[in-house]
Amino acid sequence: MSEKIYRIGEAAELLNLKTHVLRFWETEFPQLAPSRTDKGQRLYTEADVTLLRRIQQLLHEQGMTIEGARRLLEGSAVLDENLPARVTAVPDPTFMQMVIREITAVRRLLAGRS
Repeated sequence: MSEKIYRIGEAAELLNLKTHVLRFWETEFPQLAPSRTDKGQRLYTEADVTLLRRIQQLLHEQGMTIEGARRLLEGSAVLDENLPARVTAVPDPTFMQMVIREITAVRRLLAGRS
């Protein structure tokens, strides 16, 4: 059985990304070089899609820069797995109310000093 091949739209849909993002990443990550048809259409292998997922994780979940992700994929940098992933959750409303009360109290204290 042959390996599954994805056109750019299919690969983008799998990753929930726009096709222009994949084309841009091709210019930034030399490891990402999908084959092309005679008409120039990009064909991504399973290995390409795996690499795309890794790039997506590094950039979108770990919050790395393109340069940092490129160096990591090239092997010239190491990812510190102890670093927290980028936080995308909505803060706890009770906690946020407490923070606002504390900030308001600090502002009052500072206003009284002037």
